[in-house]
Amino acid sequence: MSIPVFDSRAQIASLWSRLRQAIDEVMRSGHFVNGPNVRAFEEEVAAYLGLKYAVGVNSGTDALVIALRSLGVGPGDEVITTPWTFFATAEAVSLVGATPVFVDIDPATYTLDPGLVERAVGARTRAILPVHLYGHSADLGPLRDIADRNNLVLVEDVAQAFGGRYRGGLLGTVGDVGAFSFYPTKILGGFGDGGLVATNDARVAETARMLCSHGAKDPYLNETIGYNSRLDEIQAAILRVKLERVESWVEARRSVARRYAELLGGTDGIVLPYEAEFARHVYHQYTIRILGGRRDYVRNTLAQAGIETRVYYPVPLHHLPPYRNLGYRLLEAERAAGEVLSLPMWPELGPEHQARVAEVLNKAVGRSS
Repeated sequence: MSIPVFDSRAQIASLWSRLRQAIDEVMRSGHFVNGPNVRAFEEEVAAYLGLKYAVGVNSGTDALVIALRSLGVGPGDEVITTPWTFFATAEAVSLVGATPVFVDIDPATYTLDPGLVERAVGARTRAILPVHLYGHSADLGPLRDIADRNNLVLVEDVAQAFGGRYRGGLLGTVGDVGAFSFYPTKILGGFGDGGLVATNDARVAETARMLCSHGAKDPYLNETIGYNSRLDEIQAAILRVKLERVESWVEARRSVARRYAELLGGTDGIVLPYEAEFARHVYHQYTIRILGGRRDYVRNTLAQAGIETRVYYPVPLHHLPPYRNLGYRLLEAERAAGEVLSLPMWPELGPEHQARVAEVLNKAVGRSS
């Protein structure tokens, strides 16, 4: 039995006729850029989120860059963010000319520790950029308070947590802007790259729309240097079909997570994912910790049994070459890099596959101890 870490085939099969119809309609229309599906998707996803404005862009990375620029973040500014995320988060800060200020994580949720954020605010701080990692919300209440007290903007990186909630509200709606990714492995994923900037601020939305189209509100009347970062019409058509099923997929992921907890809960040396009282975890990843320096042995054992896993992330951002010279020592992120292991996770993952993962994993942990 070979088990990948992610498999989209069952999801695609369940929507096959509707996806084919949506794609065929776009192809027959001959309208591939800035078409009716992009506008309809923007309206539908804004309604889902409960926000006034949504601007489709080319990727989650572009969503972060355009969000920051739309809020006025730029050269000379500092942005407080996490070292425990995909590189794009800090990369976006650097791309707008600002400097990332890394703050360590809460070891239970893997998200920004608000107590440390408060201490990191300085004269050049312009923004706070939390990441809702693995599908679990950052603690947005304290972060919003810190931002408001210090006249900072709050940008949510929701790339891994579409449909997640903080105290009942959808993620991406507490900050000044929510930045989303529709990469194929995401909870709402397209058939290629895609992203979204979502906000209640009309000025921010107008600026974001201008930036994603070469800095022009009207064609050939470019007002600033922007980007070619439009969401493709075919991707928008696909995302419209899939948006209708997001809530059912979130519940399916949570069911898969509960089953893993039942299968792995009694094993010494494994720390299961945590769900804080303020969060609805959507389990973009089901990430456990293997204690005692045994993670790599366990991972290799699973691989030999045909079970794919991933390490998100083997190196925290402050240890990567672009940021190594900043001189950070962030112990919780560094500890996580040696212990985390993401198991196979997708909404249609069956009990028999999970039982196999748990069987091999439990034996491997027992042998390694």
